[in-house]
Amino acid sequence: MTDNMAIRKATSCAGCGIQLQSQQSDKPGFIPQSALQREPVICQRCFKIKHYNEASSVTVDQDDFLKLLGSIGATDSLVIHIVDLYDFEGSLIAGLQRFVGNNPVVLVVNKIDLLPKGMNHNRIRNWVQKQAKEQGLRTVDVILCSAKRNMGFEHVIDALEKRRNNRDVYVVGATNVGKSTLINRLIRDYSDMDRELTTSRYPGTTLDAVHIPLDDGKSIIDTPGIVYPSRMTEVVPRSFLGSLLPDKPIKPLVYQLNEGQTLFIGSLLRFDFVEGERQSFTLYISNALNVHRTKLERADQLYEDHKGELLGAPTLKELESIPEWSRHSLRVRPGSKQDVFIAGLGWIQVNGSHGAQIDIYAPKGVKVMLRDSMI
Repeated sequence: MTDNMAIRKATSCAGCGIQLQSQQSDKPGFIPQSALQREPVICQRCFKIKHYNEASSVTVDQDDFLKLLGSIGATDSLVIHIVDLYDFEGSLIAGLQRFVGNNPVVLVVNKIDLLPKGMNHNRIRNWVQKQAKEQGLRTVDVILCSAKRNMGFEHVIDALEKRRNNRDVYVVGATNVGKSTLINRLIRDYSDMDRELTTSRYPGTTLDAVHIPLDDGKSIIDTPGIVYPSRMTEVVPRSFLGSLLPDKPIKPLVYQLNEGQTLFIGSLLRFDFVEGERQSFTLYISNALNVHRTKLERADQLYEDHKGELLGAPTLKELESIPEWSRHSLRVRPGSKQDVFIAGLGWIQVNGSHGAQIDIYAPKGVKVMLRDSMI
């Protein structure tokens, strides 16, 4: 049988029901041409779950994802929302509560292993609860963990045991938050993978989610990751992600600045201390990124002459695919403890109590905001 005949025979995945395609490996329904002869014909994502207990990262656009979320509200389920502590506001799903209705939400905050050593986890948890509440998200539990480093994962399992009450479990999250790593752990620790994968087709969309069967007949439902273009991780080329995403505890960088000084974070971001008393700023960013200090009056020319070179990565070639900078003017109030948060990059803590006027230049579309200090 030729490949074309195989595709005509099996147009959808026998595991999850998604339409099969062999062009884009990071999109739903991908199957290598060489796998079309297998029986049953299943997509690569289902194949990895079934045979290797490995969930792959599959993404969808916001419209499809919101349709999927809207269907959860009509069910009686437990919702696990995974966010990245290092990129909290960038990975939190806006308006999640109105989509999931009265279903309880457990907020799993991943990547706590990236925090500097010695951090008070109770303080971090309180900060997360406050931020989530301000975003309108009602949580029944907040769990700090590192799926990659196997830290705190037993608390995720405990929350499932305590909160599930014989219901299905929906796992939702943005890209690059560690959702697949956590799903893999759930498969290994919580699921009976001797049973066949089942499928659920949501009304109003062609998107399918993968059901991972549990012993009691219910399922953990792995939803594709949502892509938020407002995060730096979605703006930079893949070749630069290794430098942008830290993989070990961050070593904070502290700079004492006078007004009229500038920090370049590689060739990716510019931080101008426009006005204020001399004070310190602490950078919580990947330590693979270069930081360069200069005078504000020299910043424009320095960038034009040395971007992609002296200032550090991204390279000139990588910068070609990154949007032009957009300026964000921020006023830090006197007496407040605030961070300048840049989605997908990290944050800069303002340590002074006298207030400050700050300009941030970041690729157009990337979320830049002030928030209460995490640390």
